Amino acid sequence: MKTTSTDTTSTDFEQMFELAPVSLWLEDYTGLHALFQRWRAEGITDLRAHLNADRTRVDECSKQLRVLRVNRRTLELFAARDAAHLVENLALVFRDAMLDQHIEELVALWDGKPGFTSQTVNYTLDGRKLDILLHGSILPGHQARWDRVLVAIEDITARSHAERGLAASERYARGLFEDSPVSLWVEDFSAIRRLIDDVRQRGIDDFRVFLQVHPEFVERCMEEIRVIDVNRRTLEMFRASDKGTLLRSLDQIFRDDMRPAFTEQLIDLWNGQLFQQRETVNYALDGEQVDVLLQFSVLPGHEEDWGLVQIALTDITARKKAEAYLEYLGKHDVLTRLRNRAYFEEELNRLDRRGPWPVAVIAIDMNRLKAANDQGGHSAGDALLRRAGEVLNKVVDKPACAARIGGDEFVVLLPGTDERGAQQTLERINALLDMNNQFYPGLSLSLAMGYAVAARGERLETTVSRADEQMLAAKRDFYTSSGYDRRAMTRTHAALIVAADPAARFTALQGCRAPRTMTHEHSFVLFDRHRTRTRADVTGWCPERQRAAGRKRFRRHQPLRGFGSAERRQRDVRSSARARRAWALRA
Repeated sequence: MKTTSTDTTSTDFEQMFELAPVSLWLEDYTGLHALFQRWRAEGITDLRAHLNADRTRVDECSKQLRVLRVNRRTLELFAARDAAHLVENLALVFRDAMLDQHIEELVALWDGKPGFTSQTVNYTLDGRKLDILLHGSILPGHQARWDRVLVAIEDITARSHAERGLAASERYARGLFEDSPVSLWVEDFSAIRRLIDDVRQRGIDDFRVFLQVHPEFVERCMEEIRVIDVNRRTLEMFRASDKGTLLRSLDQIFRDDMRPAFTEQLIDLWNGQLFQQRETVNYALDGEQVDVLLQFSVLPGHEEDWGLVQIALTDITARKKAEAYLEYLGKHDVLTRLRNRAYFEEELNRLDRRGPWPVAVIAIDMNRLKAANDQGGHSAGDALLRRAGEVLNKVVDKPACAARIGGDEFVVLLPGTDERGAQQTLERINALLDMNNQFYPGLSLSLAMGYAVAARGERLETTVSRADEQMLAAKRDFYTSSGYDRRAMTRTHAALIVAADPAARFTALQGCRAPRTMTHEHSFVLFDRHRTRTRADVTGWCPERQRAAGRKRFRRHQPLRGFGSAERRQRDVRSSARARRAWALRA
């Protein structure tokens, strides 16, 4: 029997269908074609809307599809024993997420297309989920009735899993970038690399000197920075509404104080340092200065062209302000806002070594500060000290400095100032004092001042001592001319001492505030009254308790027994008598 070519071709196609490496389905869509014809006759024009309005119509379409044949790969893919087993369980294969894509396949046929393609989900008979790429075509010669449709299914489950893993990895990386608590910039430095290579080819060895001679090179490099992306924290830090606004305003961010740091960055790149860290200054779009810690890194794979670099900026503005405040506290007096004693001593040593000469020194002490404290409390004294700080701060400008070196003691250092300049400064202080006293009601601010001028080679400590002597003389003149004895007790204290009732005297003295500076007699009566019975008539001290205390003290200090005890008692009696007579006369 002779075999024709037609039979051979048919056999070949049979084998190709059966042995194909992809799942092949030969199906009959005649019933679907008839159903579409009926719906068209009923006036249906939008199949997608028609099917979405009632999903049971999708099932009705699926029932019109008849499987004629499947190949071996199909049985393996869907874990079916044979074609009959697969066809009987098609409801387990086509379900759930497949319906949405199935609608799109039906719409393609409704629109007259010769085939359809979709990426969808099927299920094996043992319940495994398959991601598939489906291609369906109406075979030639069967377009009129759709009685032969070939469907090819490619298993892309592994590829889909990889794509989903890649997408998850990208989302993770994007989340790390976008939600980072620091400002992140992805930039392209390839143009800067070309500029630096061009300089190197010109035979330049000392790049730092080159930048000092050609500062315009730094400007050009700043202009060549290309920003690829920034994260959300960057927009917040630089007060930008969106990325487009930020990228259009880079000249407002990278300017002024950033140039020295960027110059050092270029020098490090010249030397091959692809990871760098330094503190620098940027500016927000509202003009506010932003202190940042910059970390620069060329990303792996771009070491040759610097085409992709990442820059992390940490906002350290609050830390820099705290450091500046601590530095201020280390060199300033908080109450008066003048320099403090530590800075004064440091500046004095510096001027001693370097000048400039001559150096004038003005020593200043406040008058009647104790009286202000006694009358209005320490808040009144603090107010006077603050006013003194205001006056001196307005008088001095750099390189001169005014410092508070003690409670009410101030010093003004005037480098490069002769005697005439020092006198002019004193006149300015007195003029500002008058203005200050006119502005502030109540207590008057008064300063005792003296000055001295040091020539080259003279120790400034000696000059400070000479200025201090002048100041003390001025202070004595002030108290003498005003008739105010700051060392004596007040008349109230004396009246209490000579009061008739000893108990009243003792009670009053307990509440008295003793002067800061007292004579020997004052301290003897007020604070040393427990030493002998002769003070009982002054202080109201109980003699019996005094004797008991004396016995205890005698027992504690037995080695002193008989050594000058009689002379000491006589001296105490004489001192007590002198004090009583003096206070009685003052009262």
